[in-house]
Amino acid sequence: MFDLPTNLPADVVPFAWLLGVWEGSGVIDYEADGHRYTGEFAHRVSFSHDGGAYLNYAAHGWLADADGPQGTPLVAETGFWRLSRPATDADAGPGLLPPRVPAAPRTADDVEELRTADGGFAVEVAIVHSDGISELYLGQISGPRIDLATDMVVRTAGSREYTAATRMYGLVDQHLLWAWDIAAFGGELSSHASARLARAE
Repeated sequence: MFDLPTNLPADVVPFAWLLGVWEGSGVIDYEADGHRYTGEFAHRVSFSHDGGAYLNYAAHGWLADADGPQGTPLVAETGFWRLSRPATDADAGPGLLPPRVPAAPRTADDVEELRTADGGFAVEVAIVHSDGISELYLGQISGPRIDLATDMVVRTAGSREYTAATRMYGLVDQHLLWAWDIAAFGGELSSHASARLARAE
């Protein structure tokens, strides 16, 4: 059983159920550019916080092969997840610029003001892939479920073609389930991978 931390910044509380390290396995099944990609993979995902109004995110995957479940490394990811809200003079940035005015701690009431008409919260997720692709997702968190869709994809000249994605995360029977649809190699947005992860000890 996982005990939710009680000392979280108010803006992180809606994400509290994600905190920790999750490990498990999943399947890849995607067809594009005349090739079908299939296989099983091991996956490790970490959500942490450092006192800021956001979650730190990291994920690593390994294609299962003859050498065992942690065989060929797949693309790694790192990023930040946060509630969507306008920046104020009490927020730091951009860059290393400090806040213009002293910041009072944000409260649960401040966060409640961000709740959407259907009871959730708008979220922003920035993810950078180790293969030169960066994604900005917009979406919503509603209880133990998060739905995301890319607002923007940026890639380096040497990365492969990748234009859009959606992701869904949910807590089901104490497991983190996720599904990731992508549009790559000129193909339309379609199912690509999914996994079931358990909280690591």
